[in-house]
Amino acid sequence: MRTAEIAQRYLDFFEKKDHLIVPSASLVSDDPSLLFTVAGMVPMIPYLTGVVPAPHPRIADLQKCIRTNDIEEVGRTARHGTFFQMLGNWSFGDYFKEGAIRYAWELLTTSESDGGLGFDERDLWVTVYETDDEAEAIWRDVIGLKPERIQRLGRADNYWNTGQPGPGGPDSEIFFDRGPSYGKDGGPAADDTRFLEIWNLVFMQDLIDNIRGKTEFDITGELPMKNIDTGMGLERVAFLKQGVENMYETDQVRPVLDRAVELSGRPYGAVHEDDVRFRVVADHVRSSLMLLSDGVRPSNEGRGYILRRLMRRTVRAMRLLGVDEPAFPELFLASKEAMKTAYPVLEKEWATLSASAAAEEETFRRTLAQGSTILDLALDETRKAGGSTLSGSEAFLLHDTYGFPIDLTMEVAEEAGLDVDRPAFDELMRAQRERAKADARSRKRQRADVSVYRDLRAAGETVFAGYTDLRTDSRILGIIVDGVPVQQATEGQVAEVILAETTLYAESGGQVADKGTIVGAGFELDVLDVQRPVPGLISHTVHVDSGGVAVDDRATTVVDAANRHAARQAHSATHLIHAALRDTLGKTATQAGSLNRAGYMRFDFTWSQPLSPETRSEIEDIANRAVDDALEVTTRVVSLDEAKEAGAMALFGEKYGDVVRMVDIGGPWSRELCGGTHVSTSSEIGLVSVVGESSVGSSNRRIEALVGQNAFRELAAERTIVSQLSAALKAPRDQLAARIEELQSHLKAAEKRIAQFEAKERAGRVPALADSAVHAGSYRVVATSLGEVGSADDVRTLALSVRERLGSEAAVVALGGVAAGRPVVVIATNDAARASGAKAGALVRLSAGVLGGGGGGKDDVAQGGGTDASALEAALEAVVTELTTA
Repeated sequence: MRTAEIAQRYLDFFEKKDHLIVPSASLVSDDPSLLFTVAGMVPMIPYLTGVVPAPHPRIADLQKCIRTNDIEEVGRTARHGTFFQMLGNWSFGDYFKEGAIRYAWELLTTSESDGGLGFDERDLWVTVYETDDEAEAIWRDVIGLKPERIQRLGRADNYWNTGQPGPGGPDSEIFFDRGPSYGKDGGPAADDTRFLEIWNLVFMQDLIDNIRGKTEFDITGELPMKNIDTGMGLERVAFLKQGVENMYETDQVRPVLDRAVELSGRPYGAVHEDDVRFRVVADHVRSSLMLLSDGVRPSNEGRGYILRRLMRRTVRAMRLLGVDEPAFPELFLASKEAMKTAYPVLEKEWATLSASAAAEEETFRRTLAQGSTILDLALDETRKAGGSTLSGSEAFLLHDTYGFPIDLTMEVAEEAGLDVDRPAFDELMRAQRERAKADARSRKRQRADVSVYRDLRAAGETVFAGYTDLRTDSRILGIIVDGVPVQQATEGQVAEVILAETTLYAESGGQVADKGTIVGAGFELDVLDVQRPVPGLISHTVHVDSGGVAVDDRATTVVDAANRHAARQAHSATHLIHAALRDTLGKTATQAGSLNRAGYMRFDFTWSQPLSPETRSEIEDIANRAVDDALEVTTRVVSLDEAKEAGAMALFGEKYGDVVRMVDIGGPWSRELCGGTHVSTSSEIGLVSVVGESSVGSSNRRIEALVGQNAFRELAAERTIVSQLSAALKAPRDQLAARIEELQSHLKAAEKRIAQFEAKERAGRVPALADSAVHAGSYRVVATSLGEVGSADDVRTLALSVRERLGSEAAVVALGGVAAGRPVVVIATNDAARASGAKAGALVRLSAGVLGGGGGGKDDVAQGGGTDASALEAALEAVVTELTTA
């Protein structure tokens, strides 16, 4: 039974049981404390907590998930994968324990010919929470499961929560017995390798808080209604139904593994470590492809860092399998072909996805080349110093700064006949992980308690009237101060205000929140921010400028008209730039993020090369031609399917419901799904001036532009500068570039001549300086202040020349000067001086200390400086004194 068929049977079964089938949410979680959707329940948390009313009392879904906390186990066990799909059925205040257990058992044990999954009930075991008598009784008395195949376990195994404050509850897990060849008998409590968990039935009834660990938390109350959250691991069921050994050999994953085998020329199933690497490749390629398809791009932070790590672990594994050539084009193609039936977007966006993958592989290959050079130098230094072990700190530097994997470091070191201090490296990695965990815990602590919005959201959605009006009369539904609902807020306080209707735009889709005020009888509120803390609810963060405001007061929202107009211009200009990019670069140049505020727009897009000046000008020209053409801007509210049929583009990072807002500029020329505010015709934008184009990652670029009056003011300022330059250089505007280039050429020639004169002048000073040498102890010493100098390099060059002129007798040269107002000292010693104990590094630290600074260097030459130029003579005298008394 193929993976897609298992999923369809599940969804069909629950649809017949009056469940609403909903699509998978994005892998990019809406929860600010989570980078990814780590479990099937994450998108359902607003419904489970009652903050947002569920669209139906019963729901079923197939949810994409990413979890990387066990990444080191990938490939080593049958069940660990970074990307997985969780089938779930949900009840929000409808059926509870008995219903969930009955449904699960019916689907699992119904024959395949009758639409079920065809498991033999003799192979199934269950566990229940240690105090859950009710669940055990249902399994025993209602289902008829033998008591010896029902086991009670504690919090670590049979209590489910997200690891953060929110919903939780006891669960009952269903296990499949794989047989005696996989381990010992005795049920799940005895061996979780032989007995494989396939379905988890969570009885959501508690609110938990103060989480101190997996089993250490406080149950602070009950959920407003009892809910059911179940999760059946699609990959686990698939490998059982397909008769293979693990999830990596199922129909959606095995094609990548097989392609890796072909590219490497090594067999699968012959060498354990190679098998682990093949499975890592198969898992990580699929995970990377799915993350790319949800808009994540490789970077050095956040979600992008996780994706980059997965992709680079893949490159590393292929290298260890003997594949040094680029492999992503082949591997990602194999994954796309295996997954496209379940996720058609992979086929639709293939050009963009494959380009991003190839760009990241090429970037890492360059990183490996650079890291190899640095590693070779480190190994060479270790050998020269007589060592046999590369330090853990150097290995960590290669890993952390250059992305060079530790196992490659160890491999190269072994080839060079050296060891790596792996324990020291592991300790540095442990410390880094602890810092990361502390940061994650901090993020969780900062997570807003959205339960405060539950009652407000239950009253209905906030009506946004701002598409057509700049002011509207409304009513204060709620006031929140410091996270606590209150009845009123007084002058000087900052509060959140929830209204029944508003014209103030809440930040979303890259467009920042409106500016404005909320006024009423006896109060005026300055709007600081507008957000959507939970779906359907708009919250205004305000400063109470005057008076006091209370719940149920009538109020009027007033949008700052000038700011809104400039924001509309910028947002519409973003659509023009997007369309111009696709006209110029092709359909693979798609949005990867944006920011729109009054008079300014920033647009990130998928592209791996800098834009030429000509291309940048062409994009700007296309956008401004669209402005000149006064294209009509229309908006329609349509179904998501209808919008897709019309070719509307979805914007990066946006989540869409069944009904969407589609914005057309010039009909199909620019057609996007967008909830932002826009102009009525493109001519209202006024002007688009592209002011920057830069890299924001290996496969992403960024265009920045000023819009409307901001663009005009910027161009006017540039015109003034050009006029001033033209007058100063006595050159017409069209000849300015040539005139400046000519002046630069003359300047370089003059600087070259000046450098030659200065070098000649310095050389002329060498004899006199050498002749000024005095005896200090057993050394000949030159200790002289040169006064004002061009740079520290001038002092260094002169010190080395004087040292050469003093010959083989033990000699020390200490020269000082003042460069750009700061004192500098350079000390040089010859072989004889060093043999007698004079070390330039130690001497320069002594003299620099007199200057109020520091310095360092090698025994033969060292440099230092400070802040007190008046102490330069004393600093040089300190060197002479030290040598005299040595």
